Amino acid sequence: MYRQMDGELQVFIARPGGPWFPNKEHDVWTIPKGEVEPGEQLLEAAIREFQEEVGIEPSGPFIELGSIRQKGGKTVHAWAFSGDWEDGCPIQSNTVDIEWPPGSGRWSTWPEIDRAAFFTVPAARERMKFTQQPLIDRLAELLARVTVEA
Repeated sequence: MYRQMDGELQVFIARPGGPWFPNKEHDVWTIPKGEVEPGEQLLEAAIREFQEEVGIEPSGPFIELGSIRQKGGKTVHAWAFSGDWEDGCPIQSNTVDIEWPPGSGRWSTWPEIDRAAFFTVPAARERMKFTQQPLIDRLAELLARVTVEA
């Protein structure tokens, strides 16, 4: 999700919940994303996962941003859409059960996403996973091209 605020592009990114990154802010934030269900189209999966992870229902038109490959080998396909959300409002994320510490036999329920916010492109690049940064760059380039052509 993106918006224009005071003439500047802002992108909506999310910080994963769970026990792994309690104090980490850089190279952790991500676009809301997830797994494709059997028989599901990529855009349908992107819309569903966005809503499940942050509680906001995306609406088009959607801008295809292509795909990237993360460090772990996972391919992420992304789309952007114009939208808004009041900064500071709580998100409504789905939850995941995690054994923590690993091998301890103790399970806890954690939100999949613990925070989300709009950031300017430079601020988002400072926070988000390095491998996902090209998606934000592609969005900025596409929107700049549309502005120039208009």
